[in-house]
Amino acid sequence: MTDTDTMTAQPPASSPVLLQGRGLSMAFGPVEVLHAVDIDVNPGEVHAVLGENGAGKSTLLKLIGGFHAPTAGQIVMAGTPRTFRDSIEAEAAGIVMIHQELSLVPDLTVEENVFLGHEHHRFGFVDTRAQRRATRELLATLKTSIDVTRRVRQLSVSQAQMVEIAKAVSRDVRVLCMDEPTDVLTGRETEVLFELVRRLTADGVAILYVSHKLDEIKTIADRVTILRDGDKIGTFDITDLTPADMARRMVGRDVSDMYPERQSVPEDASVALSLEGVTVPGYAEDVTLSLRRGEVLGVAGLVGAGRTELFEGVIALRPKQGEVHKDGRAVHWRHPEDAKRDGVAYLTEDRKGKGLLLTKGLRENLTLAALERFARPFTDVRKERAALTDAVREFDVRVASLDVPAGALSGGNQQKLVLARLMLTEPDVVILDEPTRGIDVGTKRQIYFYVAELIAKGTAVVLISSELQELLGLAHRVVVMQDGTVTGIVTGDDINEETIMAYATGLRRDTISTPNRLEAGDGAR
Repeated sequence: MTDTDTMTAQPPASSPVLLQGRGLSMAFGPVEVLHAVDIDVNPGEVHAVLGENGAGKSTLLKLIGGFHAPTAGQIVMAGTPRTFRDSIEAEAAGIVMIHQELSLVPDLTVEENVFLGHEHHRFGFVDTRAQRRATRELLATLKTSIDVTRRVRQLSVSQAQMVEIAKAVSRDVRVLCMDEPTDVLTGRETEVLFELVRRLTADGVAILYVSHKLDEIKTIADRVTILRDGDKIGTFDITDLTPADMARRMVGRDVSDMYPERQSVPEDASVALSLEGVTVPGYAEDVTLSLRRGEVLGVAGLVGAGRTELFEGVIALRPKQGEVHKDGRAVHWRHPEDAKRDGVAYLTEDRKGKGLLLTKGLRENLTLAALERFARPFTDVRKERAALTDAVREFDVRVASLDVPAGALSGGNQQKLVLARLMLTEPDVVILDEPTRGIDVGTKRQIYFYVAELIAKGTAVVLISSELQELLGLAHRVVVMQDGTVTGIVTGDDINEETIMAYATGLRRDTISTPNRLEAGDGAR
């Protein structure tokens, strides 16, 4: 099959279609983002939906789930055309959605969130005991022991996602729409979710599954519908596609060269940032490391290893002890603004919660970190708009209009906007925390090549990532953490998945006398 194939894999004749989308289109104002898309899903089937960020995947699921009304087209449920006025009506029909962005109420407890709007009652009052018991049983099926009386704001992102999943399966579900459900989950949690998916499909539940993780799609899906720029490219049996085939159809070109050619760190490169005995109480203990100009220093470890918290401490987002040196001089940053003024930029792992003001425009979001350049003393809107135009071009932010709010962008384009804002401060040290989380394969490649451009200019880059392949593809050295300590320093040919995972799980530790200490230049290549 070629890129232009629109061959549709048909459901088995013995398997009646449970849900159909016929000619579904969606426009926001004058901009149409989905163009007459047909899709069907059968009982007991996992039907994946693939495409680059902005291809229309989440929009399609929101139309099916009643969150938007299509501007054209129709939803058919078990042979009957349906019009859902909202998600409550869709849920009553058995269509339940797990969102890419968590939809939990932060100040309610786990049990209150799971049964919000579907409370158990006894004698006219909420039966807290019954809800608590049912919530514990649901979480037990997900093999997680979260305290059901904790407020959601106290949970980690991956714990909150497990609560979101428990909430969805607590409903009387016939069609489960899952939008990037494993984006923040650990490998173990992903396996647990896959077990749940298999149990649900065995009971006849139909699943629409959106993910950018192509190996994951190959593992769990039966059929795949691929979208590109709002158009349907085709529907295919999963047995007919390799991950490379999926990627090529998504982006319309070969993406086999995902990573740029690795550049060597200059032998005379100076140390840009160093840590001496840095401790972030409760998260990281006595970490010493150095980062040179033109180097990508990878930071690996399982969820809870303390990677993010360590560097949040470095830039004064958390209390820390120990010394930080920038360009050989001791610095005592009391606020992230101090680090920014010293040329250190930090890209948060939580672009929606901490990185963007989703209801504000692109212009306001872009210039937020460099307002002093655009407000003297009043904001120069024309200058801001010129900067936005340049950023959209340079970072290939896909947007129909410069006047939409940041929340209207797809996840990948939001990430590119955050990255553009980061670079407006003209940093010479960049800390990237999970820079490609929730991003499609084409956008990932763009970010990887941008990192290569940064280090070619002498910028020093810290890359915190849970994706081992991007550490293998980009990092000159990899620091591996477990439970707040550095268990290994991986260099040269030792940068491979087996070695990194051995250090990350505690199966192997460095033989050096002080394993938390990484000296400048060790193994840099």
